[in-house]
Amino acid sequence: MRLAAYACDPGKSRGRRRIETPAPTRSEFQRDRDRIIHSTAFRRLVYKTQVFLNHEGDLFRTRLTHSLEVAQLGRSIGRSLQLDEDLIEAIALAHDLGHTPFGHAGQDVLDRCMQGHGGFEHNLQSLRVVDLLEQRYPEFDGLNLTFETREGILKHCARRNALTLDAAEPGGVAARFLNGQQPGLEAQLCNLADEVAYNAHDIDDGVRSGLLSLEQLEEVELVRQYLRQALAEYPGLSGKRLLAETIRRILSAQVYDIINATSAALHDAAPADSDAARAQAPLVCFSPGMRQASTELKRFLFAKLYRHPQVQGTRLKAEQVLRELFEIYVRDPAELPADHAAAAAADGAPRACADYIAGMTDRFALREHQRLTGKTLF
Repeated sequence: MRLAAYACDPGKSRGRRRIETPAPTRSEFQRDRDRIIHSTAFRRLVYKTQVFLNHEGDLFRTRLTHSLEVAQLGRSIGRSLQLDEDLIEAIALAHDLGHTPFGHAGQDVLDRCMQGHGGFEHNLQSLRVVDLLEQRYPEFDGLNLTFETREGILKHCARRNALTLDAAEPGGVAARFLNGQQPGLEAQLCNLADEVAYNAHDIDDGVRSGLLSLEQLEEVELVRQYLRQALAEYPGLSGKRLLAETIRRILSAQVYDIINATSAALHDAAPADSDAARAQAPLVCFSPGMRQASTELKRFLFAKLYRHPQVQGTRLKAEQVLRELFEIYVRDPAELPADHAAAAAADGAPRACADYIAGMTDRFALREHQRLTGKTLF
């Protein structure tokens, strides 16, 4: 497919931090995607939580299935916008590599544990994974990904961390947080596809879990509209088929809305190349009406699902597991594997402990906690 002028062109990539000979049969962004898929951190995503813990049911989303859904949505939209699909896929598959076990509960507790030691951000940790923590190649640490993929992985970054990153890599992936620019359009698209995927699969998992009902979800205009549309076309539809058809229509509506709204924004801005697009306000977007509808749905899910007493009860136990693991490892780094213990001795125990814990799957964290404390919390 021919790329638009404003797309990130793999032939004009800003390159890798360590120069490598180009691959004979793959573009630079294809190469990034392949390295991510073969990484240890990517495989671990299959046992990392979205909302429900892995042991609570086989059909609930994990970080891996979420990442695949973001990649699918991103590629579908990117094709219509003539963006680079391989770059979109690479960013989507890597964006959660630094996420902790137990979802956002894990991130929050690690951030509290790391106060005074630089804090913890899962986006920054994802970059740390691909830049440093993956150990697969003899010539370098990490995966040595292109600037464009790394830029997309670093979705958020606190100013203090951006300053630290920019000091080590002047004008690199953190510079945009200091100069007010945007990432490339492929990264912008992944950010929005992430939101679309989250909302859709949390509706699905919420209803399947029994914590939400379709009747409750009818409070939300976006759900009510497409639920009623599905019933009008298929009278008598119910249960799993009604849920699936409603979600399918919500996804389709949001995908086409992004394509239309973004196409209009690109037409008006007319960026000459990817750098010109970075200098604009965000160009990949919802229409105002869809932005409002999506925000309403996010607020509903936050109040009714993420703050549900059952989810909160699980969250408190998960926080205890990771907090106690962190305290044990910092107190006695000999409990860490040899490579992490060496990192603790060289660079400081707190960061090495956070790196180790962030890389755990849910079930490994539970086993390790039980081994070290004798407690069985789940």
